[in-house]
Amino acid sequence: MSSETRMHSGVWFSLALLAAGNVLGIAGIDLVLPAIPSLPQTLGGTAATAQLVLASFVAGTAGGLLLFGNLGHRVDQRWLLAISLTLYALMSFACAVAPNIGTLIALRFLQGASGSAAVVFGPGFIRRLLPPDKAVRMIGLIGSIESLVPAFAPVIGAFLLVRWGWAASFHLSAALTALLALASFVWLKHLPQVPPMTSPGSYQKLLRDPTYLRYALSQAFVLGGLLTFVFGAPSVIVHSWGGVLSDFIRMQMIAVFSYIVAANSAQKAVARWGSETMIHLGTWLAAFSGVALFIYGLIGGRNPMILIPLFLPMNVGLGLRGPPGFFQAIVAAKGDDARGSALVILAIMGTSALGTALVAPFIEQGLPALGAVTAGILLAAVGILRWK
Repeated sequence: MSSETRMHSGVWFSLALLAAGNVLGIAGIDLVLPAIPSLPQTLGGTAATAQLVLASFVAGTAGGLLLFGNLGHRVDQRWLLAISLTLYALMSFACAVAPNIGTLIALRFLQGASGSAAVVFGPGFIRRLLPPDKAVRMIGLIGSIESLVPAFAPVIGAFLLVRWGWAASFHLSAALTALLALASFVWLKHLPQVPPMTSPGSYQKLLRDPTYLRYALSQAFVLGGLLTFVFGAPSVIVHSWGGVLSDFIRMQMIAVFSYIVAANSAQKAVARWGSETMIHLGTWLAAFSGVALFIYGLIGGRNPMILIPLFLPMNVGLGLRGPPGFFQAIVAAKGDDARGSALVILAIMGTSALGTALVAPFIEQGLPALGAVTAGILLAAVGILRWK
């Protein structure tokens, strides 16, 4: 085997390691989701308390993003990644043997915090492993894989729940992450070493950089707006329109497929028309979709099938602009890749949480309320792109 082939194989193994770490972190919510309703019966507490099992994980993830983002240029990121995966495996096992709901909630916070390194360091590693055009393609490919997690992880979680009980999903997470942690320690030297920054970085410095904010916030608002719509759509379809959950599932599966096709086409589109063109085009497509959904709600539309063509441009837009947009945000961080990545992801989480909270008091009004908030977030993304 030639050195070039070995190097190519090594790069692909490194990328697979990063992708798997991202997927296992994301699955921390969706894999556990089917077990939530049964937790009060087995661990005590109430239905409201059981929801904190999800909220605690999200809060821990947010804290972990900031923590690893801050440590990324002080400690070798390769070691931090391996340690993070090890801690995530241990916390997953601890969750599986939690004696009561309160302990599980506390452990879920630590589980979320410990598993954040892969998503923080991944974009920076990719930028150093691949040339820019291939890095954009890889970010799109990993995003495509991640988009399948919400579709398939709950199905796996439901099977595990029925077959072996609520703790089975945590045992599976622990076992898979332990294997990944072992692989990361073995493969440590093959991951790229992030050089020290020539000048001290900080979150404050990034938040004062208009170029970074332009890319980071437009990225966060497009994905956050899409997630706001996805989180509210089941209530609109089922409760406001009297439809069935399969209507939402059909729409979501088609939307995910369209995103995957667009995201994996982004590299060729960027090579032909440039990053800025694709970022603008994708953002405008997403905003058009949000406004169209709002107008459809205003005129009294109630057909779930019509939602599919109206929602499709939002997913295509995210697919086209997502990979180059994220990559440009990392480049704009000027070497502070870890903090730059952490802030983008944190902004996505914050946007979707805020959007969902804004919709919640008005969700009974149906699509007009959900469409208004979604369109507002996406139009804000268009406005942010005007920053120079």
